[in-house]
Amino acid sequence: MIVDTLRLMSVLILKNIKTEGPGTIEDFLRDANIHYNIVELETEPVPEANNSDILVMMGGPMSVNESDIYTYISKEEELTREFIKKGRKVLGICLGAQIMAKALGANVYKGKEPEIGWYNIELTESGIKDNIMKKLALHPKAGDFWKKFSVFHWHGETFDMPEGAVRLAKSDLYPNQAFKYNDNAYAFQFHIEVTKEMVYDWFKNEPVDLNKIKIATEKLYEIYHGRAVNFYKAFFAKS
Repeated sequence: MIVDTLRLMSVLILKNIKTEGPGTIEDFLRDANIHYNIVELETEPVPEANNSDILVMMGGPMSVNESDIYTYISKEEELTREFIKKGRKVLGICLGAQIMAKALGANVYKGKEPEIGWYNIELTESGIKDNIMKKLALHPKAGDFWKKFSVFHWHGETFDMPEGAVRLAKSDLYPNQAFKYNDNAYAFQFHIEVTKEMVYDWFKNEPVDLNKIKIATEKLYEIYHGRAVNFYKAFFAKS
């Protein structure tokens, strides 16, 4: 049961592209009776911070360095800085994480190769000590702590660690998989929000062995979803 302290917040969710929605984040907020507003940045302007308590920025296939084409990206950066300056919570997913990194002064650039599919991340020592990141690492059924576990990736760019940020997780291909800034802003290079349907939809026109993807997804998804929900409970809890 979700506790009543989660009920009085407002979450602003920014979608950089129609196909990359909030997925299980929206499911959680709806079940927890937390007010949220989803903005489609392809067709709607970046809103003001106003009374939103939490900013969530989703992914997208574009680069954060293409703000000359996708002009709303620069405005997302400004909004990110405003939320962080005011001590409000921020969660960046994939492109959203890269926007957060750039907003905090770090470089964003192409990685060695794309990281697409189910691959492990490993928590850093700081990640192990972080109370919210711990929730993602705890097995949702067994309750034991996993320093290394599978998450869903779809990205080809990476970022340097912003000055003052704390690195929380890494992978074999990408050393900067997650970070936090202060105690209220979290950035994940991986897609914590995906539903199974989103995974299959994203892969449907890709030159991959879809059966192999389905086998991995069916094997890993239930536990992954449980990890995500445990993270949401901690992150969206009213402080």
